[in-house]
Amino acid sequence: MVSVLPPARRVLVVDDEPGLRQMLQISLSREGYQVTAVPGALAAKEAIRTSPSPFPLVLTDLMMPDGSGLDVVQEAKQRSDATEVLVMTAHSTVEAAVDAMRRGAYDFVAKPFVPSELAALLTKAFEKSQLVSENQSLRAQIEARRATQWGHGEKMKRLSELVARIADARTTVLITVESGTGKERVARAIHDGGERAKRPFLVVNCGALPEALMESELFGHAKGSFTGATARHQGIFRDADGGTVLLDEIGELPVSLQVKLLRVLQERKVRPVGSSTEEAIDVRIVAATNRDIEQDVAEGRFRSDLYYRLNVIRLELPPLRERREDIADLAQHFVARFAAEMGKDVRGLLPDALRSMEAHPFPGNVRELENMMERAVALASSPLIGPGDLPLQVSGHVATTGSGLVDLPDGGCELDAVLAEVERRLLVQALERTGGVRTRAAKLLNVTFRSLRYRLAKYGMDPSDSSDDAFEEEASTRGR
Repeated sequence: MVSVLPPARRVLVVDDEPGLRQMLQISLSREGYQVTAVPGALAAKEAIRTSPSPFPLVLTDLMMPDGSGLDVVQEAKQRSDATEVLVMTAHSTVEAAVDAMRRGAYDFVAKPFVPSELAALLTKAFEKSQLVSENQSLRAQIEARRATQWGHGEKMKRLSELVARIADARTTVLITVESGTGKERVARAIHDGGERAKRPFLVVNCGALPEALMESELFGHAKGSFTGATARHQGIFRDADGGTVLLDEIGELPVSLQVKLLRVLQERKVRPVGSSTEEAIDVRIVAATNRDIEQDVAEGRFRSDLYYRLNVIRLELPPLRERREDIADLAQHFVARFAAEMGKDVRGLLPDALRSMEAHPFPGNVRELENMMERAVALASSPLIGPGDLPLQVSGHVATTGSGLVDLPDGGCELDAVLAEVERRLLVQALERTGGVRTRAAKLLNVTFRSLRYRLAKYGMDPSDSSDDAFEEEASTRGR
């Protein structure tokens, strides 16, 4: 079993009285803290600035000859929001201590203090520091994962920033996209980035169920409310209590249900089918559509009042053809995922394969790219995906001849793997061009027949028997 070390219980003690400073250093060390003690505000600020990592805790006197504890509070909070500062003060300066708390201090301790009470307060402050630090780390991981899954282009960066800003709000969001662009990923990011992250995230396809079933699915039904209703059913909105519901393909929702959904959004209550009472819900609604919803409103297929209620915050996802700079990041993300799922040693793409993909219009958007990478990983016989692993309509966009056959990526490459992949591709192309006649393929590649046969065997591409080899080798010798 691998043991997990607890976070370091580091504390910076700041006080100009040597006796008190030494007493705190001894008593806190006995409590398991790693104590750094300094004699004043200037030394404290220097220690905060130069520490390899932020102090989780700072215990500082308020009034010191070379500065105020308020300066220490400010310096510590500037270095890290996760640092918690406790201020020590005499009774006569409690008002100043309260001012320190307004500036970000965790709490204050009146001198003289009881050591056990100070230890308990430090424990609580340390727990809060760890909670803030873990939350910051989690958000950073979410942002990094989102950047990998969405791409690093400017359009998606702006979208990611907007998602982060609205994640904690209760406000309804409308996502308008082309099919396959990744609306569920965005809705999930809104949910995961906010305070509802630990509650349910449920998806309803508004065009997948008949109207009679859709009402029951959304709002629930009472027992005996219709034939077959042998038990009470809560419905999606109550199942997702405290969480998020994604109403996908909202433009397909029947007009009769649009009226009921509008009431849910206005009143935050649902009335199950067959029930005479309404029940309160706490659910955030995210709606998505690939339709021209304004046109649907103009033509009477979608209620304008519901549209305005949904369209509080609107996110427009650009199609993949408008953000080609994201293709490399997305492709690498899918390659890593499918390689892990299939247990294959596939690590990335050759530059010419990536160029082919960047030239493709991707009418199916991110979903098409995802499917393409799944196919490529399944077909790949080397660590790097090449054009031959891509569909013909994609690989045909970029020529792979001449000095531009392979370009060195900015981040470098695995030379042996790249050379092996190029060699395999050229062998395949030579055999295809010569109809499988290996003597002609050898001439096309300017190698001997024996060399060609060896190379084919190396890549498991030589299914013929020895009699065929002898015949072709003899023919090749006569040809010379």
